[in-house]
Amino acid sequence: MMLLTQTHRVRLLRNGRNRDQDHAPVVKLFNPCGAVTWLFNALDPEDGDTLFGLADLGVGTPGLGVASLAELAAVRGRWGLKLERDRHFRAQHPISVYTRAARAAGRIVESGPELDAAAGVDTGSTTGVDTTTARAA
Repeated sequence: MMLLTQTHRVRLLRNGRNRDQDHAPVVKLFNPCGAVTWLFNALDPEDGDTLFGLADLGVGTPGLGVASLAELAAVRGRWGLKLERDRHFRAQHPISVYTRAARAAGRIVESGPELDAAAGVDTGSTTGVDTTTARAA
C-alpha cells in the first residue's frame, strides 16, 4: 500500500504552503506491529519529502515534529512489515486539538474524553437530556 495517495499529497502540499494555519490532519500512518502512530497535516513544498504533524512513538510523550516520507517508506518492522496508512481515518478537528488530547492522554486519541475536552465539547450531561432546551413542567 502507498503511504500517500495523490489526493493526500495534493492536500498536504497545499497545507505546507499555508503553514500559518491550524490544518486538520490529512493522513494517519501507523506501525502494524507496534504502538507508533503519526497524524500528518502538511508536506514541505520545497523538498516534497518533509512531513509535519503529530507523532506518537509509543513512549507516552506524543508531540509535534517532522519526519521524512522517504525514511518512513523505507521502515521495515517485525517480519518485514511496512508502515501502513489508516484508510478509514477522517480528521474531525485541527491538529492543535489532536495535540492537546494526545498530551493529556499520553497517546494519540481519535475519540473519547481527552479529545472532547481538547475540542471544547461539553459532555457534562450524563442523563442524555439537553439541559439548554429542557423546560420545567
